[in-house]
Amino acid sequence: MPTSLAKKGIWAVATVALLVILIVAVLPLVASTRIVRNSIAYQMRAWSGYHVRLDDTPEIHVWPLQAVLHDVTLLDSADENAQTVLEAERIDIDLSALAALRGDVVFTRMRLIRPVLRVRQEGDELQPISPQGWGKVPQSVEAAKQAVSAAPREPDTAFLPNDSFGKIEFVEGRVIAEDGELQSDILTSFSGTLDWPALNRQASLSANGIWHGESVLVTASIAEPLLLFGGGNAAVSLSLKAAPATFSFEGIANGSGNGFLGGDFELSAPSLSRLIEWTHSRSPVAGKIGPFSISARMVGDMKRLKFEGASLNFDKSAGEGLLDVSFESSRPMIAGTLAFNTLDLRAFFNGFNPLSFDAAGQNTSGAQTQFDFDLRFSAASAKYDNVMLTDVAAAAMLRQGLAAFDVSDATAFGGTLQFGVRRNNNDAVEISGSGEEIAVGELAAAFGYAKPMPQASGNFSVMLKGTGKDLDTVLQSAEGSVSASLGKGSVTGLSVDAFLEHSAAGDFFPMAALEEGSLAIDGIQLKATVKKGVLQIDGAEVKSGPYMIGMDGFIPLAGRGLALYGTLSAPEGADSRLKSPLPFFVGGSWNAPFIASFLPKPAEE
Repeated sequence: MPTSLAKKGIWAVATVALLVILIVAVLPLVASTRIVRNSIAYQMRAWSGYHVRLDDTPEIHVWPLQAVLHDVTLLDSADENAQTVLEAERIDIDLSALAALRGDVVFTRMRLIRPVLRVRQEGDELQPISPQGWGKVPQSVEAAKQAVSAAPREPDTAFLPNDSFGKIEFVEGRVIAEDGELQSDILTSFSGTLDWPALNRQASLSANGIWHGESVLVTASIAEPLLLFGGGNAAVSLSLKAAPATFSFEGIANGSGNGFLGGDFELSAPSLSRLIEWTHSRSPVAGKIGPFSISARMVGDMKRLKFEGASLNFDKSAGEGLLDVSFESSRPMIAGTLAFNTLDLRAFFNGFNPLSFDAAGQNTSGAQTQFDFDLRFSAASAKYDNVMLTDVAAAAMLRQGLAAFDVSDATAFGGTLQFGVRRNNNDAVEISGSGEEIAVGELAAAFGYAKPMPQASGNFSVMLKGTGKDLDTVLQSAEGSVSASLGKGSVTGLSVDAFLEHSAAGDFFPMAALEEGSLAIDGIQLKATVKKGVLQIDGAEVKSGPYMIGMDGFIPLAGRGLALYGTLSAPEGADSRLKSPLPFFVGGSWNAPFIASFLPKPAEE
């Protein structure tokens, strides 16, 4: 009896195992006979809302159950003039065997081989080609819109569709922008995965591709995609990594109206100039700028973004403040107020130099710009090359027809400085500068002029107007005025005794021959006008003890030449060598001037 029972048990197990094997083997085969070309195309159309055209009969693989489609095209309508939305050389679709056994087509995974996605381009904007409203995804979005409309703050998500969606993989894809008959690549070699298990669950994307010649890695996730597409709030995470820049955003997004973003934003680039060039942006800067990073709380929509509590690192300068970017006009506006502990003023000036923008306010050194900006910034300390400044207040502005860079206040060289450059759309340029209680010798030495320069403090003012696209051209046409008033000090590289000694020799001599001396001064007064690029000294007086040096003449600003006429005089009896005022001439160049002066020979006894 026990033996008989054992044999029956073995036969039962074997029978069950055989049935399982037969089911596993036959189920996909049976299911595959229910899969036909039209049902696959129908399901793709029912989900997407696009019309589907298959140019070849699908191949059905029975284990695992899979359909292979060749030459697939998605169109926005069934009309003769339908626009192509997507093309793919091949699509591999994993199917549910149990659903297929019932005659249903349920996709669990879709793999697109070399797909080409087309979008419309209208000016600077890219618009996706919308699907028909009868698609399952568009209908689900419409259901989400109704839920959001009924309760915008806390929409009821219990009745949102929960259909399984699955994974969509894409390999070596392209995204093309179409503007009429013109086409251009936006993204190439695009590969990745969209994982959306069900319509009411989180969706995530991981992809890489080539954009503007650089490899880009993108990851993103949306907690509730249907709510976002339906105009509600959804948690969003987005990151981008490429050689020119890394970017991340994590916060809340809203898809209604102009949309809404609110969250933590970070961007860093090894070179801001390279980033602008790579993105083909309408550049808000003119010159070459190095490393750049910003982190901030970003809040706004497609018309206006605010970067609150922004922390910036700008070419070795670190600052904090508020930035506001407005897209409400054809020329976006960047405005803000920034405070720096330390600032590289040279880098800022190079980046926002008005002379580097053409008459339309565009960057003449590279990418074209249609941005406007109005930036105000301050710095506890700043450096311009080797010059150290403190308590700096400055502004950079570009509006259609006007570009300006102004240092409205700065402490340096023992006093306060102001400096500005403005340019309008007629290439008219204004250059202004002034200083109070400035150590002029230190100022001149900082820019490479050491001798002969007064070692004295005082005030000065420069006002120039000219026309041109660079500094030399502006100076060649400049009109304006220059004035200075200095107090007690000295002028190294000048000596009355050496001057009289060489003058007595009756020959030309270089000013360098006077370098051993030093002239003590009681004060200097200078007034000059600038006409057609030539500085005309209307009156210059130098007081040095009993001596008075008067001077007038011409100095071409662009050519850096000299043509000065002067007199050296002293009260009667103060210096026996000066019976009358001694005239002299200074010519040559700024760097190597020469002097011609002839003392009358003493009368023979």
